[in-house]
Amino acid sequence: MLRSMERKAFVRWTPALPLQAAIEHTLLAATATPAMIDRLCAEARTYALFGVCVNPVHVLRAAKLLAGTEVTLVSVVGFPLGANTRAAKAFECELAVREGAHEIDMVVDLGALKAGDRYAVREDIASVVKAAGDRPVKVILETALLNEGEKRLGCAIAEQAGARFVKTSTGFASGGATVQDVALLREVVGDRMGVKASGGIRDVDFARQLLAAGADRIGTSAGALLATAAAKPAR
Repeated sequence: MLRSMERKAFVRWTPALPLQAAIEHTLLAATATPAMIDRLCAEARTYALFGVCVNPVHVLRAAKLLAGTEVTLVSVVGFPLGANTRAAKAFECELAVREGAHEIDMVVDLGALKAGDRYAVREDIASVVKAAGDRPVKVILETALLNEGEKRLGCAIAEQAGARFVKTSTGFASGGATVQDVALLREVVGDRMGVKASGGIRDVDFARQLLAAGADRIGTSAGALLATAAAKPAR
């Protein structure tokens, strides 16, 4: 059974919260096995991580493993290229929600964004937002492939289309999250949206730098490692 949306309402991360409260423990490799998904979910429960992020094929299994817990289940749409049709993205989102996803991370239509086609980008995002219903949608901009103007435009359109977050990266492109990109996204969206940093985050100090720059969520395959490091007393 899905948790109520009241319990999953968006809360900005603050230094008063533990690092674990921001971590989405992520496994999006094409080679992920059921046993690996089992371990991911077990680690999220053990370390009280905010959530897990898995490919759509694993949503049903993860939902069963996380039933009755506080761990948020996130899945992806149009991943990792974003080059699917609107109808395909909407259907993928509908199915993920039906099978138990609490949040959706969608990849923006990068070609349309780089071409400056505001209508195509807005409709692409809006189709997923509509399909998600009351589940929050994060828009993956793939910042490593964009210039500053395109990043700003992507944020603006994501907000117009009803998304709840902007997200830096898939982790499958030429680069991942940077402190500079997170700060830029936060500058553009202000307090109106959340910011998720992802891609290449395997160090607790780097994760904290991203949070200090304005991130609310950290997407990482090293969630258990970061949680363990964060729990160690400072020297």
